[in-house]
Amino acid sequence: MSSDRPGGPADVVPGDDGEDVPTATRSGGGFLRRGRRDKTAKKGSLLRELPVLLLIAFVLAVVVKTFFVQAFFIPSGSMEQTLHGCTGCTGDRVLVNKIPYWFGEPEPGDIVVFKGPDTWTPEVDVAEPTNWFSGAMLWLGRTVGVAPPSEDDFVKRVIATEGQTVQCCDAEGRITVDGEPLDEPYIFENTPVQDRAFGPVTVPEGRLWVMGDHRSASADSRSHVSDRYGGTIGVDDVIGKASVIVWPISRFGLLDDPDIQEQQAAAADPSGVTESRVTSSAVAPWAIGLTGALPITAWLRQRRSSAD
Repeated sequence: MSSDRPGGPADVVPGDDGEDVPTATRSGGGFLRRGRRDKTAKKGSLLRELPVLLLIAFVLAVVVKTFFVQAFFIPSGSMEQTLHGCTGCTGDRVLVNKIPYWFGEPEPGDIVVFKGPDTWTPEVDVAEPTNWFSGAMLWLGRTVGVAPPSEDDFVKRVIATEGQTVQCCDAEGRITVDGEPLDEPYIFENTPVQDRAFGPVTVPEGRLWVMGDHRSASADSRSHVSDRYGGTIGVDDVIGKASVIVWPISRFGLLDDPDIQEQQAAAADPSGVTESRVTSSAVAPWAIGLTGALPITAWLRQRRSSAD
């Protein structure tokens, strides 16, 4: 005989393990059935939202890569030992910061990643994808810095900017800019003095003279001085500033951008005192970071106030 009282034989439902479970042990007789319906609805909702979430993640990745920061794989040894890319070693992965050049231009000493002119020969051979899937995988690999860059992507150090005259060499075999020798502590291996000569070359407006730190293994502006650009690259072709090595972990650290024309500034100032310059490219990242942090901070404070 079935009982009409709550919790009696009539008030049971099959449990997850096959045993009957009294509905009275739940908060109301229909709670278990409603719970199952809710779980099914949530699962269906998640499946419907997943494509949207993936699309949002993809759009954010494109936005970040296009405007803010991009991981970059060092494919060659032209920047040894500042950046590893030697044969047989683990190539460095660096983060290329695009924000500094929103409000300013590359300066002497900056390590920049750029699209090489059509007259430049690629330093590495990269097999281009043959279908959309492999193309998407290559794009993703380049986004996170685990795939080789495009053949026309290069990484070098800025030596001279528009209007400056660069040449080699002085009596000590150093490169000079506007007649003053550069202080270049980062040079790894240089070419013999008798093979270093080039120039003078006056950098045109909107262009840069760039060189690798591994002078004896870098096909840089010197190698293309006879092309129609005089060996220079366009400021507009600069992708961003290499700022930090993120992989391998043993090499993690910020990349230095010394003031290689400091001696020129000292020579231009008879007092021997050089002024410290605060450029827009240096201030911009902090200003943008502060602007982004303010609304987040306000939101967190609002949440804490609501919780109290």
